[in-house]
Amino acid sequence: MEERAEAPPEILNVVKYLRSSASGIKLRGGIYNGKRVEYFKGKSAVKALLKDSYTKLKNVPKVTSSEEAAKLLQDILPYVLFLRVERSNNDSSQRNAPKLLTICHTQMFAEDQYYVWIYEGSQLWTILGGIGLIAIVFAGVMFPLWPAILRDIVWYLAVAVLILFGILMIIAVIRLIFFIITMVVLPRGIWIFPNLFEDVGFVDSFIPLWAWDVPKKKEKVVADDEEDDNNASGSNKENGITGSNNNNEIKNRNLQTTVQDEYNEDDEKTEDEKKDD
Repeated sequence: MEERAEAPPEILNVVKYLRSSASGIKLRGGIYNGKRVEYFKGKSAVKALLKDSYTKLKNVPKVTSSEEAAKLLQDILPYVLFLRVERSNNDSSQRNAPKLLTICHTQMFAEDQYYVWIYEGSQLWTILGGIGLIAIVFAGVMFPLWPAILRDIVWYLAVAVLILFGILMIIAVIRLIFFIITMVVLPRGIWIFPNLFEDVGFVDSFIPLWAWDVPKKKEKVVADDEEDDNNASGSNKENGITGSNNNNEIKNRNLQTTVQDEYNEDDEKTEDEKKDD
């Protein structure tokens, strides 16, 4: 904590930027000392410092290349705002289970290494959210003491929400029945309000009115960890192919040298036979 407090304002501004959504760093969930934490890859931090959003910041060190970004991140390490960690597989049978993290004894920055966040940023919104939650619970408990007009307003709002929810359920049942009927009559089927349960706005959920059923294409999703392993195995395969090609070239050269030496020996024997004649 003392080392973190001694960090200069320029370093703190860089760390705050990396912790913000403007940096675009891909955060991953891990477990450290039995606690859920967030960690990132060094390559993501380097790319974040090379973005235009970083150049617009004030009172931060200037970064113009990947080497300067890596050096800046190396200078941040002594302030214990983030630390290099090693990952290990969790005992859980789930595929996407969080990794177990252990702090490395040697602290250095590299783009292919992983780093856990020690700096949690400002806790103001967390505190305000906790206070707001307590206030909502307290207000619900004190509902019988509310003025009559406020209780009537809450009752009308609750009825309106229930009516809206009921209308959505009726529409969902009707569109499902209509889809089954059209699926039997027509080869593809028709959906009423096809965007009703999609991740869109309220108005866009009812646009268009109907659409043909289109099967979604399955896309192969590769996890980041598997992608790193595939890249590593791919590089090893390329190295293996290159090595085999080099070995073949060496063998061909040796074979060519051997044939050439035998040919030279035959020529020497022929010249000696001519001299004897």
